[in-house]
This record gives sequence, structure tokens and C-alpha cells, in this order.
Amino acid sequence: MDSKFPMLNTSLCYLEKDDAYLMLHRIKKEHDMNKDKWIGVGGKFEPFESPEDCVIREVREETGVTLTHYRYRGIVTFLLGDLTEYMHLFTADGWTGQMIEGDACREGVLEWVPKAEVTKLPIWEGDKIFLRLLDEERPFFSLKLRYEGDTLAEAVLNGKALELG
Repeated sequence: MDSKFPMLNTSLCYLEKDDAYLMLHRIKKEHDMNKDKWIGVGGKFEPFESPEDCVIREVREETGVTLTHYRYRGIVTFLLGDLTEYMHLFTADGWTGQMIEGDACREGVLEWVPKAEVTKLPIWEGDKIFLRLLDEERPFFSLKLRYEGDTLAEAVLNGKALELG
């Protein structure tokens, strides 16, 4: 990897139940680029993992449950400063095991949030775009989101620029 221009592979999963998403309020880690934001659950790939391996492991580590029914929905390319992150986006509606409750998660606080309320939370602006695509049941998509600081500067869906604002 070029240390001047790092590239990350991550997974992100939105668990779905009763028209709500399981959201993670990232409040526990000091140097967290998602600090104080609400996101789905997921994290960085470990060596030799596929997107599916990563999402299953990360969901188990952060929530205590093992996915049994999930869908790979799209890839989101985040550009922030010198960082390029390829986030593999999933939704899931089947799992086994006992869900970790509230702040027992080491990453933050887990909470079921009605889907209609999620975009009112402090989330990344680009998350609103892919959450809408998930809600619309769009087929597999590629979304590029370029940020300047915390501001979304560019969004490109399947190679076509989107109007911002």
C-alpha cells in the first residue's frame, strides 16, 4: 500500500427489524473519524477476508449475533483527504444469537432507530444518499463520495454525478 495515499477496505451492515435499522452511535473511541456520528455496524477487513467474511465477523464482534440472511447491496468509495476507503455495503434481516444491548458494544451505543428517523441523526451527508438507495431497493450500485473535511463535495452514482444540496 502506498503510505502517502492509503486505501482501506471495510464493510458496513444495516440490520433491519420492524422497519428500523440497528444503528451504532460512535462515542467510545477517541481518534475515530466517525466520532459522535451514527452509522451501521462494520469495520476494516482482516487479511484474506472477502466482503462477506468481513461483514459476518464485524457484525458478530460488534453486536453478538451471527448473520444468517444478508444481502450485498453496493460499494461506496469514500475519498477524504489522502484516504480512499472502499466500503462494502450490506443489509441483513436474519441472524442468530443474543444481541448486545445498548452501550455494551465496545465501539459505541447500539440502538434500533425507525428508518424514517435515521436521516435526522448526526450522520455523514453521503450516508443519506445510500440509505435512500437501500430504501428504494436499488440493484447493486457503486457510489463515490468525496469529502472536504466533513462536507460532501461530490457524489457520483454508477459513474454519473449527482446534484448536491
